Amino acid sequence: MSNTDNKVQIEIFDPPMCCPGGLCGPAIDPALLDINEAVLKLKNEHGIEVQRYLLQQQGQKFMENPAVLALLQEQGTDVLPVTVVNGTVMKQREFPTFEELASYAASPETATP
Repeated sequence: MSNTDNKVQIEIFDPPMCCPGGLCGPAIDPALLDINEAVLKLKNEHGIEVQRYLLQQQGQKFMENPAVLALLQEQGTDVLPVTVVNGTVMKQREFPTFEELASYAASPETATP
């Protein structure tokens, strides 16, 4: 798969949260702040948009991805978040760092889970 046109597709399948992005309520998880910042930075610095899906609101996206669906069936929601790059599961159980996202964007064909 050639990505010379910067056509990398990065998707994050989020764990259940109280609201989109999880940035609500009295106690905000620092990991959610970090991933939100990393996604914005990737868009601003590299022009790459990361698609994030929330189980409660976009459950169909979870069902449409065979790898994510299999992980959920085998391990339940504890496997979330799951990061998928061009259809390949790259990370599970924790959010990627900005550095990981940038490396996926720069060389998706050589990125390894």
